[in-house]
Amino acid sequence: MAQYFEIHPTHPQPRLIRRAVDIVRAGGVIVYPTDSSYALGCHIGDKEAMERIRRIRQVDDRHNFTLVCRDLSEVAQYARVSNADYRLLKAYTPGAYTFILPATREVPRRLQHPKRKTIGLRVPDHVIAQALLTELNEPLMSSTLILPGERVPLSDPAEIRQQLEHEVDLVLDGGFCGLEPTTVVELDSGRAVLSRLGKGDNARFVE
Repeated sequence: MAQYFEIHPTHPQPRLIRRAVDIVRAGGVIVYPTDSSYALGCHIGDKEAMERIRRIRQVDDRHNFTLVCRDLSEVAQYARVSNADYRLLKAYTPGAYTFILPATREVPRRLQHPKRKTIGLRVPDHVIAQALLTELNEPLMSSTLILPGERVPLSDPAEIRQQLEHEVDLVLDGGFCGLEPTTVVELDSGRAVLSRLGKGDNARFVE
């Protein structure tokens, strides 16, 4: 049975944030709000938790997970970022964008694209997500909470709890946070290729 924390959307309670991070570190899978939609999250090094997320979403091993980071310095630890890429990242983070970049050796191989050795990274512009990342002190391995057969993410925390109460360990209720997934952009030395149209200003990426 999943735990359920009601988190203040602008002033998240430190006690609840600490408890949520303890659950992540203990191998739990959590549902948490971001600036685009609700997401599933777990510890970056936990293979079993990652497989639980795969089962919830019914995706195979080609599914790309995202590392949700606090800031650009953390992004640079897990991805190779050229000067041109850095300027673009600086302009669009924090925000509802996921950027696909070449992975560094810090990224477990199972998280990388099997052929291109890339990884998705994002820096969220959301108080609760940032509080979690600050307490965790490392990226959160994440996937948008889109259930099998659905086209949009779940948005009602009470519904999420009802549907996933036996699948996850914690639901963080931060209120409604949106229905659009992130915009996904592949970066290569300043060249930006739009992979998925989502939330945010996409004019820069639409040719």
